[in-house]
Amino acid sequence: MNTSTFSSTLSSTVPTWIPVGGTLLLLLVLWSLFWKGLALWHAGRRGHGKWFIVLLIVNTASILDLIYLFGVLKLKGSHLFSK
Repeated sequence: MNTSTFSSTLSSTVPTWIPVGGTLLLLLVLWSLFWKGLALWHAGRRGHGKWFIVLLIVNTASILDLIYLFGVLKLKGSHLFSK
């Protein structure tokens, strides 16, 4: 399959509303990095080594990070950035 055939096949199968390689991907990466960093920071400060490893390895749009922060630690939004 040459490049032009691949390009035309891709453009016919990807919906036009999906910004491939664009803003949506950047926002998802920033969202994920933010929550992952926050969850790893809290796990490290509290000595939760097992959670630190799990959070470091597993990543599904930061869902596990959010479960750890709000479900396990039961943090309030105002306590996320306090020392």
